[in-house]
This record gives sequence, structure tokens and C-alpha cells, in this order.
Amino acid sequence: MSEVTNSRHGGPVHRRWIPVGLAARCSAGFHAWWARRHGSAPPAHDTGGAPPPSAAAGESELWRMRTTVKDEPGALAALCTELAGLRVDILTLQTHPLGADTVDEFLLRAPAGTDLTAAVGRAGGTATWIERADAHDLVDAPTRVLGLAARTAQDASELPLALRQLLGRCTIRSLPADGPEPHGTVPAEGSLEDTVIRLRAPEGGVITVERPHLPFTPTEFARARALVELDARLGPRLPRGRDVLRLPEGGDISVRRADTGDLAAARAMHERCSAHTLRMRYHGPVGDADRYLNHLLSPRFGRTLAVQTASGRIVGLGHLLWDGDETEVALIVEDAWQRRGIGGALLARLVAMAAEAGCAHVYAVTQAANTGMVAAMRGLGLPLDYQIEEGTLVVTARLDAVPSRNAPEHGERIGRS
Repeated sequence: MSEVTNSRHGGPVHRRWIPVGLAARCSAGFHAWWARRHGSAPPAHDTGGAPPPSAAAGESELWRMRTTVKDEPGALAALCTELAGLRVDILTLQTHPLGADTVDEFLLRAPAGTDLTAAVGRAGGTATWIERADAHDLVDAPTRVLGLAARTAQDASELPLALRQLLGRCTIRSLPADGPEPHGTVPAEGSLEDTVIRLRAPEGGVITVERPHLPFTPTEFARARALVELDARLGPRLPRGRDVLRLPEGGDISVRRADTGDLAAARAMHERCSAHTLRMRYHGPVGDADRYLNHLLSPRFGRTLAVQTASGRIVGLGHLLWDGDETEVALIVEDAWQRRGIGGALLARLVAMAAEAGCAHVYAVTQAANTGMVAAMRGLGLPLDYQIEEGTLVVTARLDAVPSRNAPEHGERIGRS
């Protein structure tokens, strides 16, 4: 089994997320500017969420709703009274002041089939946006934000996921310092223009957060900047700890998180790999590991697992890479350590991490002839989708069937694949 796969773009060049530290508050002038720029939100249900369906009487449904009302006495009361008349239960409420107007964000439990948009319109609400909610939305906003901050503080790779959970469905990308949008084109305090947030990265480059279906509010902008500033102040970090794996032929190896501090050991492993293994992993010959390893090992762009012998030598790497809205898995195992089940053990752990992070699916890109990688993906026991074009195979695993622990327990023997 050749336990390798490769990047969708022929190497590690991805639209990746870069952290940035910035000041945390918006000025009153900025709020006024945003209010002038923001004329309306998209029409109801223009977010990919399903419109309120007709359902059996007596059933209830959870909805997230935003609407804009005048910032004047009685406006919110009129809205709440209209909802109460339809037996709609308001579970949470957040307000986003915009000067003359206020964006009110609700979590609602409504009788099935309730026409929320019409009800809000009768009460004076405009630019109303609605989408389905679930039990996770029942956590109050301060508790949720503190939880995201705690996760970010423990692991630098959590920040893009935390931002996505903070802001809802959005796409987070980065542009390098020498890209089409240089660092200097974004103000030091960042910029917000309706559906796009732009922030400057301390390492150079620009981070963008896009949410085309719903404009960001200044409050959300300030929260995002505060979370990013926390990440920047804490600096590089990742959780420590390791799993011990017992090989079928005897002996133990360990799996642990890796970062750029492992660059020299990872480079040495690549130098020991055959040209065939490198070609299978990177869609062609690779002559200079410095071009991609620093990127792949950075927790800013995902998570990396290293397989390490008792002597401390790295013999395998597995990457879980945030690629815009998607998540990629990639593996490479040193030739002498292939066909021992190491690739399968790495893949199972990466998929479990992706599921824990809330990813809907992961994809692996490899060559159609790489039957070993296909076998490893099939060994996950998950629904798979295959796409092939000109010898390149993309295998996508759906994660809604991932068990709570889709990896061997600490010290468990791994099977041969």
C-alpha cells in the first residue's frame, strides 16, 4: 500500500486562512457609516435554508431570524406582541444598534407553518432573514463566545473554525503579502463592507471573511476582531499529548500533533522518501521541501499529525487542511514504514478531528492508480463519493456517520492494511 495522497491544486498552494491581531472596538462614526451603507438585507430564505414548511398542527420548529426595526420606543415591543399573538416563543434576543435603526436577532420556537416573515412585516420589521436553527443555538451568546475563546486559546488551529461558528456560514480565506490585495490596502483597524470583512495579518497579507447571504453588523465585526486579537496575543500553540500504537509485527510508535517546530524532522523524512512516494503525494516530482512544508505544518492552516518512532524520528505525516468551505486530508508515510497500517490509523484520527470540528465532509486527492489510499478511505466505513478526471481521483467522505471515536484508543494495536 502506498499510503500517500496529494493536494487538489498539485501541491500545498491553497486559499488558506492567516491569523491577524487588531484593535477590538468600532467607533460611533463607523457605526453611522455602516448604517448609511447598509440599505437592506437579502430577501427572506435567501440563505440556502428552507422556507417555513407546512407541517402537522402541534409541531414546533426552531428558527434564527434577523430583522431591522426603527430604534425608537415601542418598536421592539410591537414586534414581540405580534409574535406572541402567533404563539411564537422568543428564546434569545440580541440587538445590533445601527444609529437610526437596530438589527434584532432572535432565536425562536414557532408552531410549524407559521409565516414569520409576514408577521414581522406587519410589526414594522424590514430586511428580514430567516434560517433553520438547531439545539446548538440554544446556548446563550456570551457562553458560546467564551467557549470559542477558550478553544482558540488552547489551539491556534481552532481560530478559523471559531470565526465560522461565531459568524455563521461564511468563507474564510487569506491572500499572501505579494497577492493581488496587499497588506497596505486594508486599514490597520480592518474594514467592513456589507458582506465582507477584511483584516490585516501581522505576518503580511490579508484575511477575508465573506458571507454573501447576510451582511455583517459592526457588532459582529468587533467580535471577530477581538477573537483574532486574542489569537495573535497568545502566539503559536497547540495541545500536547500522544497516542501509542502497537504495530502488528511488534514495537510501538506514537502519533502526536505537529507544527513548524517539526520542520527539520519533516524535511529529513521527505529526503528519505522515494521519488515515487513524493510524486504520488504531490502530483509530480518535488525538489525542495522548503516550498511547502512550512505551510503544511502551520496550525494556522489546519492540523497536522506526526507518526514518531521511539527514537524520535518522524516517519509519517497526516494533514487536515482548511480549504475555504472545504476540508482536505493528505497523508505521506516513509517508504520503509508503509503497509503497516500507519496510513489508516492517521486517516481515522484526521477524520475524527474533522467531525469533532463540525466539518460536513472531507476530501482526499490522489492518483487513480493509488489503490492504497482508496482502500484507506473505504476502511473508514463512511459514505464515499468518487470523481475522476484525467487520472486524478477525488474521494469525498461524508462525516454525518462518524462515530464519537473513529480512531484506535490509546495503546491499541493497529491492523495491517
